[in-house]
Amino acid sequence: MSELLNVSYNNKPCYNIIFDSSFDNLALNISELGFENRKIAIITDTNVLPLYGEEISKCLSKVTDKVFTYAIPAGEEHKNLSEIEKIYEFLITNHFDRHDMLVALGGGVVGDMTGFTAASYLRGIAFIQIPTTLLAQCDSSIGGKTGVDFNSYKNMVGAFYMPRLVYMNVNVLKTLNGRQFSSGFAEVMKHGLIKDLDFYLWLIDNMVEITDRDTDILIQMIKKSCEIKKAVVEKDPTEKGDRAMLNFGHTIGHAIEKARNFELLHGECVALGCVAAAFISWKKDYISMEDYYEVRDMFVPFGLPISVENIDPEVVIKLMKSDKKADSDKIRFILLKKIGKAFITTEVTDADAKAAIEEILYVENND
Repeated sequence: MSELLNVSYNNKPCYNIIFDSSFDNLALNISELGFENRKIAIITDTNVLPLYGEEISKCLSKVTDKVFTYAIPAGEEHKNLSEIEKIYEFLITNHFDRHDMLVALGGGVVGDMTGFTAASYLRGIAFIQIPTTLLAQCDSSIGGKTGVDFNSYKNMVGAFYMPRLVYMNVNVLKTLNGRQFSSGFAEVMKHGLIKDLDFYLWLIDNMVEITDRDTDILIQMIKKSCEIKKAVVEKDPTEKGDRAMLNFGHTIGHAIEKARNFELLHGECVALGCVAAAFISWKKDYISMEDYYEVRDMFVPFGLPISVENIDPEVVIKLMKSDKKADSDKIRFILLKKIGKAFITTEVTDADAKAAIEEILYVENND
C-alpha cells in the first residue's frame, strides 16, 4: 500500500512524495505528470546502475520508448562541475530539450547532481527523484536543494530547484550495507532532535524494528521524517530563516567531513556534529547534562560514531568559517533549547566550538 505526501512551494502544491514498497506504481505516477513519449534520462551512479538501472528502465519504457541512462562514477569525490559538464554533453548529444525529463536514481550525490543539472540545463528541465539510500529518502531528496562541491568545499555551487516527483521504494534500503543505512539514520535522528520529541522517543522505542529494516516501520519512519522536513521547507523554501535549523549537526559535521578528506560518510559526520552541538547546548545551559549524554549515547545503538580520530580542532574551526552557512563572517549554529526544539544563533564562539570538538576527539580510554 503506497502513501502520499504533497509538498507546497510558495503556498501552491508543487510535487508529491510517494512512499511505497516496490516500483510497481512508478510508471503511472510519471504518466500523470505528462511525460508520455518524451525523452527521459536516468542519471545514476556506477554502484546503483547494476542494482536498479534495468528495473527502472523497464518501468519507464511503459511511459516512453526514449529512455537513456547515464552513470556517474560513484563517490562524493565525483560531485563536481567536471562531472556535470559530462552530463550536459550527454544530454546535448542526445538532443534533450526543455520538454524532456531527468530521473535521479541513487543517493544524495546523484540527487544533488541531477537536480543541479536540471536547474541549469537549458535554464531548467524537469526532473524527478528516486532516492535509493536512507539519507536521500529522509532528507536530501526533499526540499529542492541541489548542488556540487567546489575544491572539496561541500555544495558551494548550486540552486534551489524543485523536483516534479519523489518516488520512494523503501525496500531498496535492504540492499544498503549497514554503514550506509546508519549514515542515513543520522538525518532521521536530527529531525526528531530539532522538531519533534515524540518522534525522537518513537525512534528509540522502535530501535530493533528500524535496525532490522522492517518495511512497515521504515515507511512510518521515513514519512514522519519527511513531514518534519516538509513543514520547515514550506515555511522557508530558500533558507532565509527557519530552514537553517535543518543544518543541526552540519556546521561542525561538514568541517569534519572535509578535515578527514571525506573518508567518513556524511551521516557519520552529521552524528558527530549533533553530539558537538548538543555539548555546546549543555555548556550554555540550554539543556541538562543528562539530556546531553542521552543525545550522545542514543547514536551508538544505531551504528553511528560519537567520537572521531585524526582531526585538529583549529583546522575544523577554520573550515567551519569557509562553509556556505557562515553569515557575515559569523558562524550560524543550530543549538537545542530542549530535545525536540532547536534554535539558530550566531553567539557560539571559537572557544565554544573548540571545546565541543575536543569533546568528540577520540583519545584512548575516552568515554
